[in-house]
Amino acid sequence: QVQLVESGGGLVQAGGSLRLSCAASGRSFSSYAMAWFRQTPGKEREFVAGISWGTKTTYYADSVKGRFTISRDNAKNTVYLQMNSLKPEDTAVYYCAAKWAVVTTTLGDYDYWGQGTQVTVSS
Repeated sequence: QVQLVESGGGLVQAGGSLRLSCAASGRSFSSYAMAWFRQTPGKEREFVAGISWGTKTTYYADSVKGRFTISRDNAKNTVYLQMNSLKPEDTAVYYCAAKWAVVTTTLGDYDYWGQGTQVTVSS
C-alpha cells in the first residue's frame, strides 16, 4: 500500500515557476514508477510527466517538454515536479500517481493517487 500527499500548488503569474512535491508513505517506494497527471473541469485527466523507479528515466507530455522537470529522491520517498515558464493553460489540479516499476502514460495503469493540488496561472 502506498499513500501519496501532494503539496506546493498555488497561484502564479504567467512565466513564473512552482515546484510540486509528492510525499509517499509505504514500503518499496523506490520500486514504483511515479507520475504527475493534471485535470481541468470537464476534461479527462492527462499525463504530464513520469519517472521510472530504477534508472530514473523521465518522460514528458509534449505540452510541457522543456519547461517541466520531474525528479525523485528515493531516500526521502518524494517526487518533485519543477514547473517553469508557466502558462495559463497549465492551470489544473495536479495529481501524483504511482504504479509498479514501469512508467506509462495511461491513467488506468496507476494504482495509487494523491488528493491533488491546485495550480492556477494568471495571464
